[in-house]
Amino acid sequence: MTELVIRELRGLEILDSRGRPTLLARCELASGAIGRASEPSGASRGAAEAYELRDGDPRRHRGRGCLRAAASITATIADAVAGRAFADQAAFDAALLALDGTSTFARLGANATLAASLAVARAAAAATRQPLYAYAAGLAAVPHAPRLPRPMINLFSGGKHAGGQVPIQDLLIIPQADSMAGILEQATAVFHAAAELGATRYGMRLLTADEGGLAPPFPTLEAMFDDASEAIVRAGLRPGRDVRLAIDVAASHFATADGYVLRDQLLSSRQLIDQLARWADDYALASIEDGLAEDDWAHWPVLCARLGARLTIIGDDLLCTNPARITRAHECHAANGLLLKVNQIGTLSQALHAGQLARAAGWQVVVSARSGETEDDWLADVAVGWAGDQIKVGSVTQSERLAKYNRLLELEAFDGLRLAD
Repeated sequence: MTELVIRELRGLEILDSRGRPTLLARCELASGAIGRASEPSGASRGAAEAYELRDGDPRRHRGRGCLRAAASITATIADAVAGRAFADQAAFDAALLALDGTSTFARLGANATLAASLAVARAAAAATRQPLYAYAAGLAAVPHAPRLPRPMINLFSGGKHAGGQVPIQDLLIIPQADSMAGILEQATAVFHAAAELGATRYGMRLLTADEGGLAPPFPTLEAMFDDASEAIVRAGLRPGRDVRLAIDVAASHFATADGYVLRDQLLSSRQLIDQLARWADDYALASIEDGLAEDDWAHWPVLCARLGARLTIIGDDLLCTNPARITRAHECHAANGLLLKVNQIGTLSQALHAGQLARAAGWQVVVSARSGETEDDWLADVAVGWAGDQIKVGSVTQSERLAKYNRLLELEAFDGLRLAD
């Protein structure tokens, strides 16, 4: 791999898809190659995520400004790395970790370090005249040709993504077509059928949540599942065969010291597991993400033992793309799937290590966007290069979501990539 010599590194405060500040980084190598990348931000954040540096000045962006984080890139990081030669991406990312001096990037901000890491990766790919997915595959030493991950697509939203009209954060569809173009054709058909259903059943205009999902005022949680199944049928498809369902429960957000408050019911951990099992049976769920709270370690193995043989038990808040938490979950059989969010850990190399740990454990790996996204499409290339089993971007509306889907379509049409088996 070509040695990386940083000529210039700059950070800029920009806006994400929710109108909140985030970061863009621009890197120029001594070779003249340039890379730029923007960094996402989540609304539903696990407690173990790396530190996101915000200004805290209430006079700007309600305290959410990123000028300090931009300065971390332009001043602190750039001063430390300019003119230095790095053997590879891992060496550059290790230098960021050493410069910060904490495991969570509490000084520089993980939003600053990730933006810098991604910009360097883009510049390095440009320097070697590779598409970003090929560069990412080289980092991962993937033993087979790059392949397209299967999208899991947001249909209905609740929780922190949609004002909490239902406690469950997302109900997702997983189209089973054998091409990316076919998957997105099925997904848009179901989405528009669901929008029409919402208009007639709830008098709801076509308004969407953070990730583009619909957010009708469902009278019950079961109505959300039933409406999804009806939308699939209205689209001319078969629930459970042509299109499967999955849920992101985000249970940490309705967990209390006394149990889980699911609408007007107080449930114990085991009662919530029973409820999840009923939904899995009734709606043939493909996966359950964050079915329990992030600190409910005693019961995650119970959930996985109950359902893990027939569907994927995905950890997001539980794992936070954190190698130590992934190792613990593997040892106690708490999950069999990782939701890999690159910005939860702080650099590209650390996220790759987390994904490799999950893969070595025999888990499924779902590469995921965040609720606060940008029009940058690097996530699609990373998911392809790292052989993600699935990709979770959001719905089939809003340009910050479509940028990733359209990149996957481009890779299928022009680069000849095919879906994973």
